[in-house]
Amino acid sequence: MRLLRFLPAALLAGFMSLHGAASAVAATVAPFTEQAFKSAQADGQPILVDISATWCPTCAQQKPIIDSLAATPAFANLVILHVDFDTQKDVVRAMGARMQSTLIVFHGTALKGVSVGDTDPDSIKALLDKSRS
Repeated sequence: MRLLRFLPAALLAGFMSLHGAASAVAATVAPFTEQAFKSAQADGQPILVDISATWCPTCAQQKPIIDSLAATPAFANLVILHVDFDTQKDVVRAMGARMQSTLIVFHGTALKGVSVGDTDPDSIKALLDKSRS
């Protein structure tokens, strides 16, 4: 009987260790720097450039969607580079973005897709899928 009392705790501990292992396959997330971007391009990696602003409600809706997708094994190799719309105007211009909530995907040096203001999880996933090929 005592074993049954401890079994749920053992199962929970096992789940927690597996969950920790799963989070190790998450995408790489970092602030945008020219060096990080060029390095990811040179390595032929899938890249998401996320141009957002802290005050933007659309960006706030995009964030949990992107975070959720980035935690899946399908996007384990994705490099997510965050651009601050307000403080990195040179990058915003260089990327050709006109507003915050812009998502740009690359595979290496190849531009694969752009989305502005999208908060639909399925279409954001479809955009990220383009970065893998």
